[in-house]
Amino acid sequence: MSIRQFTVAAILALASLSSATKEKAPQNPVSGTDTVHGCYKSVGNMVSQGDIQFNTQGACTEICRNKKKVAAASYATTCWCGDEYPNKNDLVDDSKCDEPCPGFGDDACGGLDTFTVYNTGVRVSVGEAEEASSSSSTSSPTKTSSVSDAPASTSDVIETVTPSSEPESDSGGPNVAGIAAGVVVGVVCLAGILGGAFFWMRRKRNAEIEEEHRRNAAVNAFISGGKPPSSSGGLSMSDSRLDPVMNRRMSDGSIADNQDYSRRILRVTNA
Repeated sequence: MSIRQFTVAAILALASLSSATKEKAPQNPVSGTDTVHGCYKSVGNMVSQGDIQFNTQGACTEICRNKKKVAAASYATTCWCGDEYPNKNDLVDDSKCDEPCPGFGDDACGGLDTFTVYNTGVRVSVGEAEEASSSSSTSSPTKTSSVSDAPASTSDVIETVTPSSEPESDSGGPNVAGIAAGVVVGVVCLAGILGGAFFWMRRKRNAEIEEEHRRNAAVNAFISGGKPPSSSGGLSMSDSRLDPVMNRRMSDGSIADNQDYSRRILRVTNA
């Protein structure tokens, strides 16, 4: 192998080594500056802030620092912020975080199911999340104690409620007999009022019909020349002047209407 070929092979090997992304070693926190805390297999209680197209260590920690969050984590383009680190039991080897950051390939932004965790510089002393198994074991005795107390509380409620409900239902019931009597009286009174009104209107109507017949009989008798019915003994109230066939004068000594009396007539009589 010539010296030239050996030199080219060495350069390629160095290039391949330098191109491999590796998580930075954990650093001591510094106030006001973001530092790498480690590689974890979970983000603990952190909250996702969405995707950053060109995500880097500085881009993610700046978002969390503006929100006064002390911890940050990144996985490819996604950024998380929180008030504490993940639990120490989730810490893995730094070689597991080998995903290049989209905005700067020399930095690692997590890996396969791993996350790069940072200190944002807001506070140097930061706590860590509780272990998941401890919270579940703590809640189990609480459930068993509540179940054991349930039968006692249920029996007490039944004994207290059962005797008090019966007398209240008896005393508060409506008086059915009184209501029925009131309804019957009301119906009878209403029927009496309606019946009286009906008979009064019927009697009034009959009186009007009789009066109408009496007036019609009087008019018919007057037109036919008869004597109209009267309540004063049946005296005739007809006027002879209204009879067209009556003589003009009833007495013989009256002056004839067909004679001319404007001239004086001399009559001779025997003495």
